[in-house]
Amino acid sequence: MQTILLAFFSSLLACLLIVRLQRLHLNYTGDLHDQTRQKYHAGTVPRIGGVALLSAAALALSWSSWRGIVSRDVWYLMVAALPAFGAGCVEDLTKQISPRVRLMATFASAALAAWWLQSYVTAIGIPVVDDWLAWTPLDGAMIAPAGLLLTIVGVAGVANAINIIDGFHGLSAAVSILMFLALGYVGWVVGDALTVQVSLAMIGALVGFMFWNYPRGLIFMGDGGAYLTGFLLAQTGVLLATRNPQVSPWFVLLVCAYPIIETLFSMYRKFFIRKISPTLPDALHMHILIYRRLLRWAAGPEVSRDVTPRNAATSPYLWMFSSLSIAPAVLLWNQPTLLQLVFLAYVAFYLWFYRRLVRFRAPRWLRRSITLEADQSSHSR
Repeated sequence: MQTILLAFFSSLLACLLIVRLQRLHLNYTGDLHDQTRQKYHAGTVPRIGGVALLSAAALALSWSSWRGIVSRDVWYLMVAALPAFGAGCVEDLTKQISPRVRLMATFASAALAAWWLQSYVTAIGIPVVDDWLAWTPLDGAMIAPAGLLLTIVGVAGVANAINIIDGFHGLSAAVSILMFLALGYVGWVVGDALTVQVSLAMIGALVGFMFWNYPRGLIFMGDGGAYLTGFLLAQTGVLLATRNPQVSPWFVLLVCAYPIIETLFSMYRKFFIRKISPTLPDALHMHILIYRRLLRWAAGPEVSRDVTPRNAATSPYLWMFSSLSIAPAVLLWNQPTLLQLVFLAYVAFYLWFYRRLVRFRAPRWLRRSITLEADQSSHSR
């Protein structure tokens, strides 16, 4: 409890300072609403919430380490996160770091964590694949190359996935809180103090951040915060599954199913259907389709103050959507066959729902009409 409370109040205060002192740094840290076609907020907002997340999590985990709850492994984990976090922060400040460079930085973070913590996946419950993942070039070798490569790609992929879904107020933060809750709970069940403490620290930091981020969007976590959150989320899952054989890797995969599927489908859509680079942005992510097609825009001209309520109303749909994979994952965390079946069902549901959104055939009960004060006043005139 001390860990989560310390992280919460530290993040709350750090975000408050960033918001209150924004006149000193907004020229460098601001995110303009009209910079790209994927900006759905009003005004200029500081996008360095990741600084608050890192400082709050580090402070809380320092306290846990000082109390002897966690070993020095937690410091290997936090130091390993710095390349991904740093590349994201530089992008937040300069807006000039390419997606490829940021991807390489997340690969570096994942490789450092796998090497320092000796934690990488060598089995997923599929016999032929497990033989490949566990293969070592020499007897007695310390590293299984295929398992190490899969882990690095997977961790970096989740880090980038959290950045991809970071499109609306409270979306990636709340979804990440739900995922850390699942990992922390199972970590507590199996007695893994490291994964529990990292989960508690990130939950507290994210809740403190959300106090200012949702629903008004006074601060954004930015690329730095998204990469940090995604990296720690994925690496916590890897540590939980590799240090505790009773925990199925499919549990971690199902917990993170929404951002993973969103990212993979986005890559497929861009490369095979639209014939463009997977690194280019587009406006066809599920959260954007929900924003445009489930939330009916009220009649009248779009003015800046109308954007915020529409933005905030989008995220709860995705909170519920992600819960559809997280809840069964928690219930079935040590039953790999059932986890695999649920994962396949979730993929099918994602594709079905996405198709309905694209074809303007979303279920009627999900549609929502938002009547905005500005629009009402335009009619009265």
